[in-house]
Amino acid sequence: MKAKNVNLLFAFVAILLFCCYYFCIYKMDQTSNQLTNCRNRMSEFKKNMLRLKNESENHRQNLVQILNQMKYEIVQIANASDFLERKVSRLGESKIRPNGFEGLKFFLPHLRAVERIYPDVATSRGKAGVSFALGITTVDRGNYTYLKQTLTSVLSRMTPEEEKDSVVIISVADTGDYLNYVVDMVKTKFKRQVQSGSLEVISIPTFFYPSGLLGKKTMEDSKSWQMKQALDFCVLMLYARPKATYYLQLEDDIIARKMYFTKMKDFVNSLTSENWFYIEFSVLGFIGKLFHSKDLLDFVHFFLMFYKVKPIDMLLDDIFLVKMCNWGEHIRSCMQRRKEVRVQYRPSLFQHVGIHSSFPGRKQYLKGRRAAAGSLAAVEQEARSPEHPQHPPELPLAHAQLVVAAGRLPPGSVWGRRRGLSSGQSDT
Repeated sequence: MKAKNVNLLFAFVAILLFCCYYFCIYKMDQTSNQLTNCRNRMSEFKKNMLRLKNESENHRQNLVQILNQMKYEIVQIANASDFLERKVSRLGESKIRPNGFEGLKFFLPHLRAVERIYPDVATSRGKAGVSFALGITTVDRGNYTYLKQTLTSVLSRMTPEEEKDSVVIISVADTGDYLNYVVDMVKTKFKRQVQSGSLEVISIPTFFYPSGLLGKKTMEDSKSWQMKQALDFCVLMLYARPKATYYLQLEDDIIARKMYFTKMKDFVNSLTSENWFYIEFSVLGFIGKLFHSKDLLDFVHFFLMFYKVKPIDMLLDDIFLVKMCNWGEHIRSCMQRRKEVRVQYRPSLFQHVGIHSSFPGRKQYLKGRRAAAGSLAAVEQEARSPEHPQHPPELPLAHAQLVVAAGRLPPGSVWGRRRGLSSGQSDT
């Protein structure tokens, strides 16, 4: 019995060990399968990670390309913005300085090869938006000059308020020494007006003129001289056009009447209609002609069409007939309407005092009837008075002296002489 129990115990232990063995084998197989699954999953995870890495790199490259594209577009937009700003700036400037000069290419073919058509500006503060622009063309007259006395007359006979509401533009139609002389003279004699912007100096580059009007021939041939003079006036008109409501044409050898600006302004304001063609404040030539600035382009175009045919002052009559007289209208009716639109102011506000013409060797004694009273000496004396401190008494007649040719010129006739003549010399 005891041996039987021992056998049963051994049998039980053997069965138990056998079961544990198979159980361990089962667990080991199961664990092995799990490890294999883990390895497979790890391998799959690695593959996924690698794929994601590749995709991420592709996305990064795409993003870089997109960013580069965006940067490029931003730069393009910025450039376009700068271009637009420059364009707007140029358009803004065109309100101050509209490019009416481009129209010269139609009438003057030699200018079509020029990129920028504009006069050279020697002194300017860019003053604009005023009521009156006064234009003065000047050329070298050799040993004679009237410009300083003309400017003294024109500027000293303005009130401070009138000076603020106007700009005087000197257009030098010569280069070299004379241009330097004019610039130095105005900066010295009229320093305050230059600094305030009420006085400007421009010069006309030689490329404005056809080749036939350049050189010594122009100054020896009266026809070429008249053609050049017309072009000089046209350039000055185009430059002055955007600066003011009205444009007054003067010359460099005149004297303005006392209170001329006040009388001119009051007369313009007293007119009941703005439909006038132009106003004559002097009967001589082109002196003292007042235009609407908005009409200057039409005048310039007409002058350029016929500047080879007639002097510019004669073309004023022709443009009236072209613009104001209707086809088939009786000339008497047209001339009657002329009185209404071509207004004349009396007496003249400007006196012509130049004896020596800008055309070499020519003398002229033209004086308007009932014109501005006073001599150049009177103008200079007035400019030195306490009422006009802008012209200090210690300043001499810069580069000019007043000479009266006793008994040889008509009473009241005077002329100015440029530097190089002493106080005791005379050209007579």
